[in-house]
Amino acid sequence: MYRDFRHHHHHHHTFRRMGPIGRFVRAKLRRRIFAWFLGGIVMTGIFTSGVLFLVARINEPEWAHQWEGAQGWFGKQFANTWNDPAARERYARETAKDLGAEVELTDTQGTKVFATEGGCQGQGRGFIAPVISSGAKVGNVAICFVHASPLRWQWMLAAVLFLMAMWKISGGVARRLASPLDELAGVVRRIGKGDLKARVELMHIMHDEIGMVGGAVNDMAARIEKQMVDQRELLATVSHELRTPLARLRIISEIARDTGASPKTFDDLDREIVELDALAGELLANSRLEFGQLVKRELSVRDVGSRAVERAGLAATTLVLSGEGDSALADPTLLQRALANLFDNAKKHAGGADSLEICVSEKEVRFEVLDKGPGIAGDGNALFTKFNRGQDGEGADGLGLGLALVRRIAESHAGTAWAKNREGGGARVGFSIVRT
Repeated sequence: MYRDFRHHHHHHHTFRRMGPIGRFVRAKLRRRIFAWFLGGIVMTGIFTSGVLFLVARINEPEWAHQWEGAQGWFGKQFANTWNDPAARERYARETAKDLGAEVELTDTQGTKVFATEGGCQGQGRGFIAPVISSGAKVGNVAICFVHASPLRWQWMLAAVLFLMAMWKISGGVARRLASPLDELAGVVRRIGKGDLKARVELMHIMHDEIGMVGGAVNDMAARIEKQMVDQRELLATVSHELRTPLARLRIISEIARDTGASPKTFDDLDREIVELDALAGELLANSRLEFGQLVKRELSVRDVGSRAVERAGLAATTLVLSGEGDSALADPTLLQRALANLFDNAKKHAGGADSLEICVSEKEVRFEVLDKGPGIAGDGNALFTKFNRGQDGEGADGLGLGLALVRRIAESHAGTAWAKNREGGGARVGFSIVRT
């Protein structure tokens, strides 16, 4: 970690020494994309120009030879009419018209003997061919291509227009690529500052990699927001619930100090301690599920059911076991907490449990507590939400985490939870776990 920090620190100072270039490299991604795109185009243009230049240099001898052949051909054509001024002039005009060029004829002394309207004085590029007649040079013919190639300023104008177009295109591409990332970075900064309602707009980036990252950020923010809300609500509820048994303990202590302790005093103390212990158990189970601290091991389903029935203070005949096999892979502490919560729910809302049915199949184990209470009104799934205190509302004891913990424990073992009415009255509330 320290070495990585020094490496990053070294690069930071390197960029600072680079001055404006370093500041540009460390600037926003939009600028870097712009620089990469434009630089790539310019370098491609330079490379292509270099390749064309090399090809031209390689083929230069062949082109020079062909150029000399063309000059010799023109010289021979004018040699045929050189001694006839009328025919010579007529042929010069026809040549100038056909080539779109200016033609100028001079003798061996350099004296102009004929020229078209503009002549070659100060005109564009061309060539001079000697006129050879009967083995002797009799003059020269100059052919000037006035419009053969653009002027230098035209080349410069084309280069400037090209660079301006590439600048505009590069800027558009950079903005197009960097805008979603800028938006994503802004949302992440807002979440980091505590604005958990910040979300990435996914309409224009839904199907690309940035859209996948944006969706993951939105899911993360939603989970964190929900966890923070649940934790605040849990803290407030726990604070309220702890005050009640602690206040009762204080009253019992004051009464015992004034009137002396009696068997009823100790019973009352035991009842409040059990309530505090149950509250602490629910909080510990909730914390283990929050942090994924499951310790699964092979256990006996019959032993788990017998222990749960015994802790609930019920007769051994309350347990009804059916199906094939007796083993399952599960976290025994969480499994006991789930069964204790089912019994506690039946005691608080249905007058107590009638039986605990455990059905073992090849793939799963089903636990159900049957009661003879008023049954379930409405959707049974609502009972498994956090801070739901059942149909008793304000009159119910506890945090309202009992059945919510049952569902979470079941889901942590790849199972489900349910609540439904029982034939003949009462309800069946239970959960399942996968055996392996």
